[in-house]
Amino acid sequence: MHSDEIRRLGDLEDRHWWYAERRSIIRRAVRRLPADGWALDVGAAAGGNTRVLAAAGWRCLALESSATGAELAHERGLTVLRGDATALPVADGRLGLVVAYDVLEHIPDDRAAAAEVFRALRTGGTFLVAVPADMRLWSAHDVAVDHVRRYERDELLGLIEGAGFLVTDLRSWNVLLRPVARWRRRRSTGSDLDDPGRVVNAGLRAVVVAERVLPVGRWPGVSLLLTATKP
Repeated sequence: MHSDEIRRLGDLEDRHWWYAERRSIIRRAVRRLPADGWALDVGAAAGGNTRVLAAAGWRCLALESSATGAELAHERGLTVLRGDATALPVADGRLGLVVAYDVLEHIPDDRAAAAEVFRALRTGGTFLVAVPADMRLWSAHDVAVDHVRRYERDELLGLIEGAGFLVTDLRSWNVLLRPVARWRRRRSTGSDLDDPGRVVNAGLRAVVVAERVLPVGRWPGVSLLLTATKP
């Protein structure tokens, strides 16, 4: 992702509906886990997700390949590792938790990245993944933010299980807003990361919050969420 996109992300992520609900998803996922040892946030950018892990009691490392993202995360008081997801600068079995939210789609060799996470996690460790879904939604936005692919459900499942993980949950997210996203992406000419007004932002957040209780996880969405463990 280009440095200007990372800076825009850093400016928006504390208040933007999409990032706010994504942090809430991580918060609920890690609440069920014992905060035991080290957690790695892969592709941390400005570190919004890393701070969620730290608040849950984990000893956190923010992995970022870009100088801009590493600088922003460091400015927020996080411990930053500069590195590549396909060659994690972490010893075998060192981590109890790895989060890769909207990262794998940027990596040409996503199999190498999944294998590296498997290597670095200890037995029983947890891997939380989010990726953009469905190549039918491919647009100028994906090109602008350096996506290599969008994932189908079976493709993501095969990637993670192929690395040796046991997948315990796989579901769609941002299902209710998929028609809006599809309409918008058909007309997009670049990244759709923007700063909606307060009322619009609150309304969009309310829609995705509703997915916490509605049984829509098997319907097509804009993203896929996966939880796996290292057996």
